Amino acid sequence: MISPSYLKSGDKVGIVSTAKTVSYKEVEEGLEILKSWELDPIIGKNAFNVYGFFAGTDQERLEDLQAMLDDTSIKAIIFTRGGYGTVKIIDQLDFTNFQKKPKWLVGYSDITVLHSHVHNLNIETLHAVMLQGMPKAAPEALASLKNALFGTTLTYKIPKNKQNKQGEKTVEGILVGGNLSILYALNGSKSDIDTTDKILFFEDIDEYLYHLDRMLIALKRSNKLSNLKAILVGAMTDIKESTLEYGKTDYEIILEEVNDFDFPVYFDFPCGHQSDNQALILGREIRITPNDNYITVDFKNQNQLQSS
Repeated sequence: MISPSYLKSGDKVGIVSTAKTVSYKEVEEGLEILKSWELDPIIGKNAFNVYGFFAGTDQERLEDLQAMLDDTSIKAIIFTRGGYGTVKIIDQLDFTNFQKKPKWLVGYSDITVLHSHVHNLNIETLHAVMLQGMPKAAPEALASLKNALFGTTLTYKIPKNKQNKQGEKTVEGILVGGNLSILYALNGSKSDIDTTDKILFFEDIDEYLYHLDRMLIALKRSNKLSNLKAILVGAMTDIKESTLEYGKTDYEIILEEVNDFDFPVYFDFPCGHQSDNQALILGREIRITPNDNYITVDFKNQNQLQSS
């Protein structure tokens, strides 16, 4: 995998809205945080447009992202927010110049569309808090984003959850994934990912328990779960019952659908739709080491993966 260059003081970062509408006021504090890191935010001309649910028409959102992908002075693109909309423009984007000079794409939730699509271009991306969420993000989440952007090696120590399907040995593999609903929606498309021998991360928000089961069965039936090294489960936020009780918890549903496989499953990774949304480098090789009380997740460092 190709690792985009890490940032340094004074670098320009593009600010783009590819999904739900957002106002300047909602991202103003986030812009100040980026400036405090000595970065220079460059806002897309259509970033605060409103077209019904969306931050501008498909064409306006497409133009902003395309311009930032092509601009070699922009060293990273940080998305304002998620929601829905990135999938509507993904097939019209031209990644030719981006592939020649990759830059970090930073976001989560709906931005999983880009994480998955760009993974197939053999380029790493950064699953992390977006601009709108920065003011309410936990200090650890902001620190992890800054560390990831500036090249500090990421290591996480996660308390053991009693629901874990615990492995006894260290596992290594390339990390892929993102929002489960988006991964489900991309299944079978050009943006779909190959999960063979990889470590799958997923998180989600505001889904019914039976929706969770349906999505996991879809991934299972398409062999996305067959040859994994491990699963990391992030925040499953506001997962809810329907009118009739489903009869199982989200933990139980996940464990049931992977019961046929022998890879480990680790719950409650601090990442997803919550304030403690810590950064993950998707496409990067990681090592998961279990312990009686916690698991350690280590990302391989820049020198091993940095592109020329």
